[in-house]
Amino acid sequence: MSEKNQGTASAAAMKNPISHTQIQELVITAMFIALTYVFTAFVNIRLPIAANGGLIHLGNVPLFIGAILFGKKTGAICGGVGMGLFDLLSGWTSWAPFTFIIVAFMGFSVGAITEKHKGFGWNVLAIAVACVIKVVGYYIAEVILYGNWLAPVTSIPGNLVQIGVAAVIVLAVIGRLQKLIKW
Repeated sequence: MSEKNQGTASAAAMKNPISHTQIQELVITAMFIALTYVFTAFVNIRLPIAANGGLIHLGNVPLFIGAILFGKKTGAICGGVGMGLFDLLSGWTSWAPFTFIIVAFMGFSVGAITEKHKGFGWNVLAIAVACVIKVVGYYIAEVILYGNWLAPVTSIPGNLVQIGVAAVIVLAVIGRLQKLIKW
């Protein structure tokens, strides 16, 4: 880079330095991406049902916690990237675009609801909305991938169990975490 371009880049950086808050948001979001990936990849049970076998995992736990504590942006990014990355790295590559969109929308929705409304009931509602998004989204994804309107029905129980287990865990700990994180 020429001296003139370096000076221009430095001047631009000085005018727009990265704030402490932006760094904090970046680190928190990256941490929740990693947690979502790890809990999806390593804390799971493969099911011998459904068209592609199915998977019940705990990746929704950090997804929901991140969205409730830090909002819709963190929820959307950690969900879409964390679980989309799992699909890319685990051999379920054809699912990755669907997962990115569906789970990002789940995280965004949970965060959007809980940013505006606080309390146990709102957390329950937010997770219920995410459940509907997951069931409908993955049903549509399976219809597109397999070209069959009936086969995706077999995935619904696994999706419900997955969200139900995550809901129980998240709802049991989120109140305490919200008290700890007030800054």
